[in-house]
Amino acid sequence: MTSYSLPFSAVVFSGILLMSRAQAKVEFNRDIRPILSDTCFHCHGFDEKERKSGLRLDVREDALKPAKSGAVAIVPGNLDKSELIARVMTSEEDDLMPPTKLHKPLTRQQKDLLKQWIAEGAEYQGHWAFITPKTPEIPKVKTPGVVQPVDAFIMQRLENEGLPSSPPAEKATLIRRVTLDLTGLPPTPEEVDAFVNDNSPQAYEKVVDRLLSSNHYGETMAMQWLDYARYADSNGFQTDSSRTMWPWRDWVIKAFNDNMTFDKFTIEQIAGDLLPNATRDQNVATGFNRNHRLNGEGGIIPEEWRIENIIDRVETTSFTWLGLTLNCCRCHDHKFDPLTQRDFYSFFAFYNNVPETGTILGGSNR
Repeated sequence: MTSYSLPFSAVVFSGILLMSRAQAKVEFNRDIRPILSDTCFHCHGFDEKERKSGLRLDVREDALKPAKSGAVAIVPGNLDKSELIARVMTSEEDDLMPPTKLHKPLTRQQKDLLKQWIAEGAEYQGHWAFITPKTPEIPKVKTPGVVQPVDAFIMQRLENEGLPSSPPAEKATLIRRVTLDLTGLPPTPEEVDAFVNDNSPQAYEKVVDRLLSSNHYGETMAMQWLDYARYADSNGFQTDSSRTMWPWRDWVIKAFNDNMTFDKFTIEQIAGDLLPNATRDQNVATGFNRNHRLNGEGGIIPEEWRIENIIDRVETTSFTWLGLTLNCCRCHDHKFDPLTQRDFYSFFAFYNNVPETGTILGGSNR
């Protein structure tokens, strides 16, 4: 299964970094959004009540429209006609953006990035969670001996910034790192000795293959997933008595060890019980949505707790698979993610048909 990390972003760029990117195309999410978010969006962003001069910069279509003054903030490819550039470059304090009172002056590097972005067409990007991941082309580097693709990306960055790479780790250190990373356990002395004394070109690959075939690999990979699913073998409320959830935990571990494809991993956890002729394992997989808290409190209102559990399922599923929150649009349209209250309750409707309340009455979950 593949995991994706959040895209790199930073607000302050060093002169070296700017020079290294001068030839590369600016990316909105990586280079521009952090600047606008920190200095512009409070007055020209998501919040309609706080928006000034009718100018909205977080949506491209709006940013290209004339403001109340008639000026156009962004004219793709034309710096002279882009009021945003005029305002950030001016020496007139009354016209300067962001305003002096905000105490967030743009650096020279940030101004240059904005200029480069507009000159290149002022392309926007949507929320990173909705952008389909694509396998990038492996960069060519000058440094000899780079074998692993990930090392090529790291080396390209180091070369661009004129930084030397660290020397290779000693073999005893290397096997300790990779064993802890893939299994969560240190290597045995015998495993260290075997690797140190193996001088074949495939020595490291053999260690990795061995670790990936270990049951401990699935256990380590499952740990983060169990956190996402709020896993526990207890009810999580009041007396917090025990319940049996470990079969689902073992299903997740086995899925990683069997290298189950991510689409199957997703379908079986969300709707394994709805598959044709669902197997016992596919029913167990749906334990992802049974990790919510159970309540046996005296005087509880079953309908209230049923709704709370539906909301918990909506929010947990969105955290895990969408990589964003649906919490805010439970009560109102989301100002920062492109999600509405209607979206929340449309998602809510999927779980609203589950015939259980999440209450413990007479020792059962009804």
